[in-house]
Amino acid sequence: MDTATKKRAANVRHLIGDQTIALVGLMGAGKSAIGKKLALALKLPFVDADTEIEAAAKMPVAEIFEAYGEPEFRRLEASVIKRILESGPQVLATGGGAFMSEATRDIIHENGISLWLSADIDLLMVRVSKKTTRPLLKNPNPRAVMLDLMEKRYPVYAKANIEVASEDLTKDEMARNVINALDDHLSQHTRKDQPA
Repeated sequence: MDTATKKRAANVRHLIGDQTIALVGLMGAGKSAIGKKLALALKLPFVDADTEIEAAAKMPVAEIFEAYGEPEFRRLEASVIKRILESGPQVLATGGGAFMSEATRDIIHENGISLWLSADIDLLMVRVSKKTTRPLLKNPNPRAVMLDLMEKRYPVYAKANIEVASEDLTKDEMARNVINALDDHLSQHTRKDQPA
């Protein structure tokens, strides 16, 4: 990491205080991969909501979907995210549908900063085609499913505090872009909050 990015990362860490940085976006946007790099740069723990959900349920996400359906999965997801957000500053990778819940969005905004990693369809399809653990894409036409998810979710993801385009860059380059966006956002809001 270059000196300028290290300096900006230190500033972000200072400015977030006890808040969690919650990464939101579709599957394949890079929430986990970029989140780990971001956490390392900010010297914060990284938490993957899906991993925590699997630990709580003692079964993989795909099996939870299959056995109990999406509504029950979303209920468990909201409960786990609430617990995570209340446990101090960290970098959290949420599941693709987590931010769709108004209650989950509210708890994220009360306890942290939401950052949307937006991506175009082609990049998402390249990334998700490498994994077989995506329950929503077990479908004859996964591209159509992804386009439908984009149409439904992108307007809601746009409610995030910050948007960073997830591009076909290295993880380090993407982490730098996220750090820069966080620093710009937090510095701007800190100045606005200070008395004149």
